[in-house]
Amino acid sequence: MSLGSSQAPDLRPLLNLSGNWKFELGDNSRWSEQAFDDSKWDRIYAPAPWEEEGYPGYDGYAWYRKHFRVDADFRTMSLYLRLGYIDDVSEVFLNGHMIGYTGMFPPDFMTGYAVALECLIPNEFLRYDTENVISVRVYDYKQAGGITHGDVGIYERRDFLNPDFDLSGKWKFKTGDDESWAASAFDDSRWQEVKVPLIWDAQGFKNYDGFVWYRVKFRIPANLANRRLVLLLGRIDDMDEAYLNGELIGRTGRLRRGLSQKDYGNEYRQQRAYTIPLSLLNPKGENTLAVRVQDVWLHGGIYDGPVGLVTRDRYMARRERPRSVWELLRQAFE
Repeated sequence: MSLGSSQAPDLRPLLNLSGNWKFELGDNSRWSEQAFDDSKWDRIYAPAPWEEEGYPGYDGYAWYRKHFRVDADFRTMSLYLRLGYIDDVSEVFLNGHMIGYTGMFPPDFMTGYAVALECLIPNEFLRYDTENVISVRVYDYKQAGGITHGDVGIYERRDFLNPDFDLSGKWKFKTGDDESWAASAFDDSRWQEVKVPLIWDAQGFKNYDGFVWYRVKFRIPANLANRRLVLLLGRIDDMDEAYLNGELIGRTGRLRRGLSQKDYGNEYRQQRAYTIPLSLLNPKGENTLAVRVQDVWLHGGIYDGPVGLVTRDRYMARRERPRSVWELLRQAFE
């Protein structure tokens, strides 16, 4: 049974990153590195089209870099980066780690200028004792280029429900599709590992569309062994089926071969929450969670949290919490 919601995350601004950024024309993969020396680069204001900031008529590749520091308090927060609208294509790196992108670079060019860039910041990618660097690779096909407009900064997710048992971290991962991969006894020792939550495009599978499977093994804590639990799988791009110890416990969307862009809706926006039957959990031994995912285009995978187990009481209390007039008005106009 699915209890998920399609309501957008409630984000609160923490750090404004608009203003002067380092900027250079051209393209070099080394410019994503945290330690790269950009002291001789130009300065440019963002957000604004680069044509209005001293680069008239320029089309092609360019990079932005922003240095910043964060407090230790950020360690316990669910953080997101917003970079507004980027014309035409972008890749975003935090301290050398890719965390998001919009559009597609040549030769398979597809503009992403109409998509606001918002991506999860994995806490382990942040540094709390030294500077952090956000690097943005941009390609502009024509007309306005760069980080043109919109919100630019780091935000905290205020409606994040911390699981009673956290399942984020390293999961087993394999492209393809085989029903036997749902079984607890299946040997996944030769599968690759990826971080969950984070788009698979940022982990060596850029532009992959199709089926994949995730698997993780866990032992339930004694204090949760006999409780009614809900599995949280965050947000997944695009559709999914979740199996616990070989049994299907929930799905979002309809997975099937031959899908195209017109065949799916807003599944990628929905928060996954699946009720776990008590009879399926092994309270004293190992449990296996397998998640079958189908991505139709662009980003793919378990890309947002929370990911873990929560008691049904806590889950329902959060869903039923009173909301302010402003929250209700905002939801009405979304």
